[in-house]
Amino acid sequence: MDSPGYNCFVDRDKMDAVIQDLGPKELSCTELQELKQLARQGYWAQSHALRGKVYQRLIRDIPCRTVTPDASVYSDIVGKIVGKHSSSSLPLPEFVDNTQVPIYCLNARGEGAVRKILLCIANQFPDISFCPALPAVVALLLHYSIDEAECFEKACRILACNDPSKKLIDQSFLAFESSCMTFGDLVNKYCQAAHKLMVAVSEDVLQVYSDWQRWLFGELPLNYFARVFDVFLVEGYKVLYRVALAILKFFHKVRAGQPLESDNVKQDIRMFVKDISKTVSPEKLLEKAFAIRLFSRKEIQLLQMANEKALKQKGITVKQKRQFVHLAVHAENFRSEIVSVKEMRDIWSWVPERFALCQPLLLFSSLQHGYSLSRFYFQCEGHEPTLLLIKTTQKEVCGAYLSTDWSERNKYGGKLSFFGTGECFVFRLQPEVQRYEWVVIKHPELTKPVPCTSSHSSCSDPADRLSPFLAARHFNLPSKTESMFMAGGTDCLIIGGGGGQALYIDGDLNRGRTGHCDTFNNQPLCSENFLIAAVEAWGFQDPDTQ
Repeated sequence: MDSPGYNCFVDRDKMDAVIQDLGPKELSCTELQELKQLARQGYWAQSHALRGKVYQRLIRDIPCRTVTPDASVYSDIVGKIVGKHSSSSLPLPEFVDNTQVPIYCLNARGEGAVRKILLCIANQFPDISFCPALPAVVALLLHYSIDEAECFEKACRILACNDPSKKLIDQSFLAFESSCMTFGDLVNKYCQAAHKLMVAVSEDVLQVYSDWQRWLFGELPLNYFARVFDVFLVEGYKVLYRVALAILKFFHKVRAGQPLESDNVKQDIRMFVKDISKTVSPEKLLEKAFAIRLFSRKEIQLLQMANEKALKQKGITVKQKRQFVHLAVHAENFRSEIVSVKEMRDIWSWVPERFALCQPLLLFSSLQHGYSLSRFYFQCEGHEPTLLLIKTTQKEVCGAYLSTDWSERNKYGGKLSFFGTGECFVFRLQPEVQRYEWVVIKHPELTKPVPCTSSHSSCSDPADRLSPFLAARHFNLPSKTESMFMAGGTDCLIIGGGGGQALYIDGDLNRGRTGHCDTFNNQPLCSENFLIAAVEAWGFQDPDTQ
């Protein structure tokens, strides 16, 4: 077979050892669905020439803003920007946040070329303030470009994508950090065992999850990253979440029950990803990634928007450089009659990341405010979300995270009606810890996202249609019993419905019962009929307002 046509930037011997060039040389399909399947199957992964052609075609088809720098711009500016400096000594732009250029089988000339291209991109994209993924993208694209100018043009087209429904690369700290929070939310939903491990071994799980892009854009070996990038160019950003979740699942599977190799779990995961070939092949990694039944793209986009909004409320702007965003319950200010600081931290690790930025605020305590449901409502109204904690006379502890303001119950004219969203969940802490989320999260086959049917509605902007995140109306549910989240009347409070109730509390906050319900598909949270010793409701307070 002919030697693959590597360019002058590639170390041929290293490349031959990493990726065998054995595959087909042509691609005839034009349909997106077929292209998606071929990308997932690795159709062009074994052909250097074909991968180059496919990249050229996919990147050419990215919708870009009108004025997007091309190869000729690079030729005009590179000399002025680089000057007489040796390319190997060129500084990297500040927006890469000290990220090193992955070698990816490039020779010294290739490594220098990546630095030159990054500096020219910084010159043409002054609005980019934070983009640590870019060195890996440029280093990979350089393999499949005739020269530096063509690589520059490809990278610019990815950065200049103006399709609001096709997010590609984060270009600000605000976008990056909200992606990290969104990833944390997805781990919390889809990798609960791994999440439990992260909570146990790290003081702040967001600092672990803030590393997720580095796993992909830097630590993954070239043959793995190229496979991910193949699918990413066809399917978009959601693929990155899938692969990072799969990595975390494999890490947990390999390391569960073993002592961590260092006291730094971030470093342990990085080393695991760097040596991932010892654990799983690229094919198995992608197979695991696509076996995860994620939310729809639009639902994830809505979650990302909610996380961005929370960060903006904390004062983080598009121009912001890296800032420490901390998720933890402050022990010195925390007092509860029902749970310890550690137990509240465990609960905090379950709540959506945008609210885990806050500190717990005691809204209602039966020991302070009395055993009255009307007083409970009075204390909780105006707060969203809230956390309900119950301690029984048998010292059992259970509760619920409730996504929606209790004042919503007043919209139904005194009739007991359910409201809330799929972010609600119920749990028990004593005698053993167990959380039950919305049944649709573990069983997405129950539902299909509601299609956008109106010709007048904007499908490209989910802010108008999909609000709030995981609202039941976004899904085609077989019946209402799968969306009975929370309800409140004058004589009772109910969490979860359909075939039973996850929690029922009477108007005197004296007695309660618990059982299986369709909404959360839960087991009883404590003794099925119980007497209440204490009830607390907690809100979420921005630490900056304390």
